[in-house]
Amino acid sequence: IMKATAREYGLEVNSGVDERYHLEKSTEAACQYLLKAYEKYGNWTLAAASYNAGMNKISQETVNQNESLYYHMNFGIETGRYVYRILALKQIMNHPKEYGFHLRKEDLYRPYLTTEVQVNSTIEDLSVFAKKHGMNYKELKIYNPWMRQSYLPDESRRVYSIKVPVRS
Repeated sequence: IMKATAREYGLEVNSGVDERYHLEKSTEAACQYLLKAYEKYGNWTLAAASYNAGMNKISQETVNQNESLYYHMNFGIETGRYVYRILALKQIMNHPKEYGFHLRKEDLYRPYLTTEVQVNSTIEDLSVFAKKHGMNYKELKIYNPWMRQSYLPDESRRVYSIKVPVRS
């Protein structure tokens, strides 16, 4: 999602926090975007194409090409391939063995077991915060890729939910 679109859908994007990298929040924003695009275009292919190119560009192309079906339209290379790539990935994920993917349960990544710590002020040193919560800095960044610096600024006085591991 582009910065402006992310902000339009309520995501914080600045030098210290980029919620486009927050799995749950960015997924929710993407779903809201796609629903809005579907309402606008009436089909999922143009909605998906707009996720790649933007609604303004897709709207402009539907007018310029006098067309409302993605498969009948001419786009640049990236947008022209975008929906086909999504469909190919969906097909592979639905039928992995047909495409040579023989994954056993032990081959799959195990989900991280985390809980959340609420923070409502600046954290000057995330490595100190990590140690305080029983992990190292690398783990903290893996669980929270939306934190873009080695500190967490809280200029907007928001409450952040930071994922920390559940230790057994």
